[in-house]
Amino acid sequence: MEQAYKEIAPRLAGLRDALGESVEEFAARVGVDAAAVRRYEAGQTEIPVGYLMEVSKSTGVELNTLIAGSESHLISHSVVRAGKGLSVDRRKDYDYKNLAYRFKGRKMEPFEIRVPAKSESEISYTRHSGQEFIYMLEGRLEIRLGDKVEVLEPGDSLYFDSQTPHGMRGLDGAPARFLDVIL
Repeated sequence: MEQAYKEIAPRLAGLRDALGESVEEFAARVGVDAAAVRRYEAGQTEIPVGYLMEVSKSTGVELNTLIAGSESHLISHSVVRAGKGLSVDRRKDYDYKNLAYRFKGRKMEPFEIRVPAKSESEISYTRHSGQEFIYMLEGRLEIRLGDKVEVLEPGDSLYFDSQTPHGMRGLDGAPARFLDVIL
């Protein structure tokens, strides 16, 4: 199966072209180095959700449009039934479901995320602008925030600055499932 970031890559390149910006200008707009923009637009690497959110914020193009190629239409309210969130297969080791994908003009991005159990050496780290709120639903989650380690269980919550390098894994040989709201 084709990786989702390979489907997202041409939308990112097309958006930058439509704006009439060079790779360097676009990189400055979204706060990353030009080499990263080139890799993302070429579909050579996974694209962090934080980068996609920064592109969305700085260009006014909805996150849905970047990820799925379609726009949101609802402006009063949006109901997403259990298990029906928009699947965002942007990372091979996490299962993301966007829970507000049909609402136009979102100020936050709520996801249901499932993180598998893995070893410490398999944890991948990310950082991006904004803030995050995690609310645990099932399993146990180890989240590493810089040099701090927190273990969350169902009912626990965590709020943090997304610029802090962070990585996570399910514990006890089982996946962890949680709500993650990114601002």
